[in-house]
Amino acid sequence: MGAQAKTQNVSIDEIRERRAQSLPAGHFGTPDEFGKACAFLCSVHAGYITGQNWLIDGGTYPGTY
Repeated sequence: MGAQAKTQNVSIDEIRERRAQSLPAGHFGTPDEFGKACAFLCSVHAGYITGQNWLIDGGTYPGTY
């Protein structure tokens, strides 16, 4: 982000905000969001989930994995 900000002559905060707004979720993931996904996968509620790949990326990847 630093190099892009320098090239475009804008602040890193502006580049960060642009990237966050470009995500389908509209923001970067927080540690709490990642932690909750992990806690779910480690819980009894996810006992039937096996061998899956979860993309916890706010919708960045435009498809299925």
